[in-house]
This record gives sequence, C-alpha cells and structure tokens, in this order.
Amino acid sequence: MKKIKSKLKHLFISINTTLAIVFMAMIIAMIEVIGAYFTRQLEQNSIESFQSSIQVPPIVTNQLSLQLLRDNKRPSASLNRIVNDYSNGTNTISEIIVVDNKDIIRAVSNLNDKSRIGQRVNNLLVKQVTSTGRQATKVINDKDNYMVQVTPLNAGNGSTNTVGAIYVRASMQGVFNNLRNISFMFLVTSLIAAVIGAILSLVVSHAITKPIEEMQGQALNIADGDYSSQVKIYSNDELGQLGQAFNTLSVRIERSQEESESEQRRLDSVLSHMSDGVLATDRHGNVSVVNQMALNFLNKTKEAIINKPIAEVLGLKEISQDLMSNQKGIVITLNEGTRDEVILHASFSLIKRVTGFVSGSVCVLHDITEQQKNENSQKQFVSNVSHELRTPLTSLHAYIETLNEGAWKDPNVAPQFLQVTQEETERMIRMINELLSLSRMDRGVSKVDVEWVNFNDFVAHILDRFDIIVKTDAKEGKKKYIISRKLGTQALWVEIDTDKMAQVIDNIMNNAIKYSPDGGTITVKLQQEQNRLLLSITDQGLGIPREDLNKIFDRFYRVDKARSRAQGGTGLGLAIAKEIVTAHRGQIWANSSEGKGSTFYIALPYEPMSEEDDWDEI
Repeated sequence: MKKIKSKLKHLFISINTTLAIVFMAMIIAMIEVIGAYFTRQLEQNSIESFQSSIQVPPIVTNQLSLQLLRDNKRPSASLNRIVNDYSNGTNTISEIIVVDNKDIIRAVSNLNDKSRIGQRVNNLLVKQVTSTGRQATKVINDKDNYMVQVTPLNAGNGSTNTVGAIYVRASMQGVFNNLRNISFMFLVTSLIAAVIGAILSLVVSHAITKPIEEMQGQALNIADGDYSSQVKIYSNDELGQLGQAFNTLSVRIERSQEESESEQRRLDSVLSHMSDGVLATDRHGNVSVVNQMALNFLNKTKEAIINKPIAEVLGLKEISQDLMSNQKGIVITLNEGTRDEVILHASFSLIKRVTGFVSGSVCVLHDITEQQKNENSQKQFVSNVSHELRTPLTSLHAYIETLNEGAWKDPNVAPQFLQVTQEETERMIRMINELLSLSRMDRGVSKVDVEWVNFNDFVAHILDRFDIIVKTDAKEGKKKYIISRKLGTQALWVEIDTDKMAQVIDNIMNNAIKYSPDGGTITVKLQQEQNRLLLSITDQGLGIPREDLNKIFDRFYRVDKARSRAQGGTGLGLAIAKEIVTAHRGQIWANSSEGKGSTFYIALPYEPMSEEDDWDEI
C-alpha cells in the first residue's frame, strides 16, 4: 500500500504528468467553450429559423383582415376556409386561432374546437398583441415543446388600426430533437478530440520531459562520481542546447574533480611525508585536518583529535581563537620529565579568503627535542670544559705564583711544585687531545682505517701489555690485581681500526684497574653469538648506581667526580669509546651492581668465514 501511494505521489508530482494534465485541461476547456458557444448559437438560429418558418404570410394576414372588416361580428365561413387552407399547407403548425380586436375567437383550424368560436380568448399573449398591435412570440418548454406566435391583423397596408390577431401554435419537437442529436454528436466528437488531445499531450510532454529526465539521471550520476554517461541530444532547440551545455558542464566538472583529487592526493602525500606535524582548523578553532607526524608527536589517534579545539589538543590554557589571532610561535613540552619527553615548536598562520574573512588556521609542529638537547648539551659542555680547565689552571696559577715568589729556591718544595705543575699540564693536554678527537668524530673528519684482524689474538695482545704492567706495579708495591682471560682459541676475524679499538679496550681496562679494589680480579671474556662478537670486561669495584648507567657515556660525566679527578680522569674516555664503537657499526653498554662491580660490553658485527674464505686469504 505504501509503495502504491509512493508511486501515485511520484506520478502526480512528475512534470510529465503535470504537463499532460495541463494540456488536456486546456483542450477540454477550449472544446467546452467552443461547444457551448456553438450550441447556443445553433439553438438561437434554429429557433429564429423555426419562427420564420411559421410566420403567417402577409397575403394571408391581409385576407383575414379584410374578412374581419366585412363580416364584423358575424360568423364567417370565409375565415374558417382561409385558416383551414393555410393550416393544411403547413406541416409544423398544429393550431391556428383568429380573434378580433375584442379578443373574440372568430375562426379555428382544429375542427374539434369549433365550439370555441364566439368565445372570448383568455390567452394573455393574444390580449397583449391586440392591445399593442405588436407581434409576440413565445417558446414553451414542457413535455410537448412548442412555439406560440401571435401576429396582429391590421386594417390595411401601412395601417396601424388592429382589427384582430392570428394565434399560431407549432410543435418544436423536431427542432429540439435535432439540437439534441447535434449536441450528442458534438459531445462524442469532443470526447474523441479530448482523447486525441490527451494522447498528443502525453507525447508532447514526454518529448519535453525526456531530455530533462536524462539530465536528472546524469546529475545523479555526477553526484555519485560517474562522469562517463552523456545526455542524448534529440534536437537543436532550447532543450537540445541545454543538453549540450549539460554535457559540457559534466566534462568540466570531471576535469575539475580529477584536478581536485590530484591536488588532494598531492597534499595528502606532502602531509604524510612531512617531517613536521600539521594541524588545520576551521574558523572556530576546531581541528579539521591532521597528518601522521602530528599524531606521532601527540601520541593520539585521529578520532581523538578531529573536531576538538586545538588548544585542548595541544594541552594549552590559551583558547583557540587567541592562538589563531596571535600567530606567534610557542614551545610545547609533552611528557615532561620522562624518557619520552618531546619538545615541539608550534607556529600558527591564518587562512584568509580574498575578502579578508578568516576561515581557519594552520599549525605546524616542529620537533626541537634534539635541538634543545644539543643546546643543553653544548651549554653543559662549555660549563664542563670551563670547569675542567679552570681547576688545573687554578692549581698551576697557585703553584707558579708560589714558585715565583721564591719557593723555587727551596730544594724540598720546588721539585714537588714542578711535578704537580707537569702533571696538571699533561692532564690538560690529554683533555684537549681527547676533545679534538671527539670534534673530528662529530665532524666526520676522523675515519676508521679498517683491516682484517683475528680479534682473539688482538685482545690477547692488549692483555699481554697489561700483564706486564701488573708485574711492574707488584714490584713497585702498588695496587695488586689479577686479569682473568676467557678468550678461547678459535680465530675470529673482523674488520677493525686496530689503533682506535685498542684505545677503547685500554680505556675500559684502565677504568677497571682504577676502580678495582686491591687484589681484585678483572675478567675479560670473548664469545661469539649469532652475528656478532661480544667482549665483556668485568671488575669488582664499587659499581655504578642504576640511575647513572645511561649517562656514563656522556661527555664529562663522572659518577664520583672528586675521585675521578683525583685519579686524573677527564670524563671523556667512555664518550670517545662509544663514538669509536659506533663508527665500527657496533654497540657498547654497561651493567653494574653497587658494591659488586661493573661489566662493560662491546659488541661488533661478525660474519663467520668458511674454509674457502680461509683458502682465499692464504
């Protein structure tokens, strides 16, 4: 039922149906107007023609007038003869009555009504004619449908003296039957014309609405993104020109859509591959566009950001409209105080139309975390260098000033002061050399000169040197310690810069010796894992606190600053070691337990050599 109602509703609101109904209504209205006018005119003409047909000829009226004047009030056979002769000569007249000017019936055509002769007539129309001398006609519509015509009888030609009147009654049944037949024929022809007009109106309306319906379908296809179909052109009239214009519009829309989609893809590609985060807002400050890098920076999903105020998204107290109007760069810190801390620089710019109306804004997020860390590191570095150089320089200045004041003459004090001066000078030279080495590594000037080395023999050779130092220190009564080797006998060939890698191992071994207790054991272990060699150096010293493990490879960082400086350390050895190992595509890290010692690990990439590779080397 609902479908039927829907179809009927669609039918009655259709242009095709509306045009057809309007055309049919116009045709029917025109037919009805013309028919009414034609029927009315036909009826009037028929009545006038019938009236003329029953008009008594003047020769008859003159005879009747003369006979009335002669006979005066006496009955006259001549009047009856004249009336009967005239009535017999006509088929339409059903009754004729002749009256004098006194309204007395003098003659009748109907033999059955002869008894009425000599009686006064009661017909008002007859009395009106005899009194006025003017002809009167009246159509009486009842079941018989007849016409009554009363003609005055005058005394002579041109005389106005009325001597009587002749009453003529004629049946109009034939006239009305003809009018009915003609009306029926007109009705039938009107219905046929209406049907033909309806068919023609449907054809014409369909011819008009078909191109419009096709254009409607094409418009719906364009709305769905289908531009392949074209409107068929049936003629070169206004509808045909409209169809051609619509096809041209469809082609242009398709081109514009393709260009828009191409620009959108290009914009999406640019946004997705940008190293900066981008947020776009509407004129109310709510986020409408966000790229993946911004999501990564903010650690949020797209659904959690879209349509949210940008101030809320960025975690700012300032409202969105203020951010859009200021257009100033601000620094935002996310996850402050944690390992995942991110520092972003947010810059804002307004999106304006030609009229100056602000339709939104764009916020660009630039990650300055490393920059800030580098700036902080540089500040810390300058502070550390200044501090590290100021301490020995202060000592040198004090000792030299004391010597200059005469202490150089004291044979007991002068050698001791000169010894301290020499040690501090050597320490500064060592620090500067290490700083220069780090600077060359940072600038990429220092390159590793690699060669194939049996790493097992290489480590053993370095440990042999430390064994000699152990024996020398034992003879001189210095700290005693034991070096335990767990190297193995397998040849492990790797590509390394022997000088730089020896510097790394020397540095770690020297630290292990410095911080190991008297009589402690330093264990050096070399093992092969899947695709790397792992060298570990373990001491039995005081250990490193857990919170300092991630910082020991930073420049100038010392766990125990006073003890390290007293032992001649610069705080740069492990930083240099990390740079060298990284240059060899390796890794270096440390594990430690306070009071139990520390273990430093060096991992280098390693690919086992086959027998064929060994043969090639030979």
